[in-house]
Amino acid sequence: MIYKVYYQETKKRNPQRETTKSLYLEADTEVAARVLVEDNTKYNIEFIEPLEGNFLDYEQKNPEFQLTEFNK
Repeated sequence: MIYKVYYQETKKRNPQRETTKSLYLEADTEVAARVLVEDNTKYNIEFIEPLEGNFLDYEQKNPEFQLTEFNK
């Protein structure tokens, strides 16, 4: 399944909507997606959203849509 992960680049400041970024990744579960991001970055994860059906189709039309892959 594809997940959209909303995050802040640092854990040192309180989250602000204006500085929230997102990435897309493929994982088996939401928990697995969180573990991938936490193990490979220093990001402060705000929210993880599963994407499927029309929601996934919409996101894939975004020119910035690109799946993030982490080296294991």
